[in-house]
Amino acid sequence: MVFLIVVVTVIVFILVDLALRLFLQKRHALKLKRERQAALDTGLRLDVSDEAKTLKRVEIRDAKARILAVDDEPVILDSFRKILAVAGYSIDTVEKGQEALGLVLRHDYDFVFTDLKMPEMDGLEVTKAVKHLRPDIDVIVITGYASIETAVETMKYGAMDYVQKPFTEDELIAFFNKCLIKRNDRIEQQMKPTVRLITPATKESGSPREFNVPAGVFVSQNHTWVNVEMNGAARIGLDDFARKTLGRVDGVELPKPDTAIRKGDPLFSIRHNAHVFSIASPISGRVTVVNAEHAEHPEWIGSKPFELSWMCCIDPSNLADELHALKIGAESVHWYREEIDRYGQLLQGVAGERSPSEAPAKSKAEQHYADEKLLQEFARTFLLKTPAF
Repeated sequence: MVFLIVVVTVIVFILVDLALRLFLQKRHALKLKRERQAALDTGLRLDVSDEAKTLKRVEIRDAKARILAVDDEPVILDSFRKILAVAGYSIDTVEKGQEALGLVLRHDYDFVFTDLKMPEMDGLEVTKAVKHLRPDIDVIVITGYASIETAVETMKYGAMDYVQKPFTEDELIAFFNKCLIKRNDRIEQQMKPTVRLITPATKESGSPREFNVPAGVFVSQNHTWVNVEMNGAARIGLDDFARKTLGRVDGVELPKPDTAIRKGDPLFSIRHNAHVFSIASPISGRVTVVNAEHAEHPEWIGSKPFELSWMCCIDPSNLADELHALKIGAESVHWYREEIDRYGQLLQGVAGERSPSEAPAKSKAEQHYADEKLLQEFARTFLLKTPAF
């Protein structure tokens, strides 16, 4: 009976907690909606005619992004302001392409949203001009069914995407949220990765744009790490650069205990998709222990890589001589920065020299081929080397 009361009490507590959380979330969402509607009302009363004759502006606190919309139909722009402001976007609207270009030169926008069919200056001309003046701004084109071919043409000149009208409020919000994700992903990919030297007082970064290099741990040219323990044993694993560049490891094959290994011999292998890469040993010796749990849990390599992702331990046979070929501390940080630059050059080589605005969109087959080529070149250039500096 007591057990039943305890169970009922716990269930009631969980239900009350869930109901309270839902209530608070709804109240917060309602408060946010009211604030954005108030900002919308305030924006419509602003006098910004000194910047552009037809300009109307709505500024949202902590906006998801800042948008400039241009369309020769005021009713369309009214809809954009109402829908996107309530959805959390700051938005400027104008009725002429020339006005939009003037604003682009004076303000930082994330997106320019342009109608395709407009008098004086159409959406294709707006796209070309915006990408020339501010290539960092993403352009989205509004089009009708009859103009889809022209809308696709704007993507050759740098437009991110196009949306076909008519569309519902939910469809417009979902489309913009998708575009924002694409923009953020692209910006993150364009950012040059950084290197963090991890000390006992420094937390490892989980960001794919930051590579962790623990102080006191040696690194090898084929992106394995070597941690020499107090008893002289050497614990070996895959480093943060290789792990994050691959994105994930789907499986591992480990050496057998008591196997004699020479520096440069295959020590363990990793599997990514259908590809298997043999990783050479950074030192010579005898395998004493393997991390057999990787056979069942290769995903553990992705969490705390210098604690859980070790592959095996080696009893070194020539450690004093072979350590000179490895890097540690500030020297390893400098080397990682050189590796980041080399990887950037590899990306450019695989992608080709054409800019994104000049390159046509890839089909799925072409994109798959490019991804496979990049993976093979990365493995050949960075992973499959005999570890010697």
